[in-house]
Amino acid sequence: MMQLGFVSAILPDLNLEGVLKTAQEIGYDCVELMCWPVGKAERRYAGVTHVDVTDFNQAKADEVLALSEKYGVAISGLGYYPNALTADPTESQTAIDQIGRVIDASALLGIKKANTFIGRDWTRSVDDNWPRFLEVWKPLIQRAEDGGVQVGIENCPMIFTADEWPGGKNLATSPTIWSRMFEDIPSEFFGLNYDPSHMIWQHMDYLQPMRDFADRIFHVHAKDVRLDQHRLDQLGIMAHPNEYHTPKLPGMGDVDWGKFISVLGDTGYDGPVCVEVEDRTFEDTPEARRASLIQSHTYLRNFIPKT
Repeated sequence: MMQLGFVSAILPDLNLEGVLKTAQEIGYDCVELMCWPVGKAERRYAGVTHVDVTDFNQAKADEVLALSEKYGVAISGLGYYPNALTADPTESQTAIDQIGRVIDASALLGIKKANTFIGRDWTRSVDDNWPRFLEVWKPLIQRAEDGGVQVGIENCPMIFTADEWPGGKNLATSPTIWSRMFEDIPSEFFGLNYDPSHMIWQHMDYLQPMRDFADRIFHVHAKDVRLDQHRLDQLGIMAHPNEYHTPKLPGMGDVDWGKFISVLGDTGYDGPVCVEVEDRTFEDTPEARRASLIQSHTYLRNFIPKT
């Protein structure tokens, strides 16, 4: 059976115990815990640290696992979403090092799932990024394989501001690129953290990839998006994507969640489905953020029953 969870980035004001307590009170099965390096966030939903993987050891792992057991809430995976392929060598190395630590922490915790982005130099083509992709990711996936950790790459293009134009900050945006990635790094520990919302605003089928990549979907994000056709008609497809689409809570956008979960189940997937809140309507206060998790839980329990 699938497990319903949420991404902890929406609760930056709470510590790990507060996040797990919130999940228990609402009725979630699991949580994806954010593992950014401790410090100031450079963008929305970044910089949240619910598990500090710096100098992580078995004693720290046992503390995390004890809290998970105390509240009866599983950890679906560890999450960290930087740009490991940025042209800035310092930023790139910081991201690479932290991804490695997140992989190691996931192995130590026995979670065996680490979620992230591939990254990209957005000023260069996919082909021009490819040598650097292989250079960075071959050893990272080998590190994951050695620890038995599945690395799930989210399919967000990261192309929402002028600074990310024209290529975006994540290579892994389309089935064609995923196939090429998995062919060049053919590890069973290299897969996807699949989010259907990113397919919709790119005008792509969000159901077929689940069939085509059934053996590569390790983790799923439940985020919705409303494509604003009236805006698109005025701006055109070459506009920045945030100008013609709006992230929403599940059930408030264009994803057919009944069909999505139905197809996902048909593929044999029985892992976590974690709500990712990026709906600005619910961001202003802790009370609003909690309300977003309650609403999303109420809606998605129609399709993912509590076990």
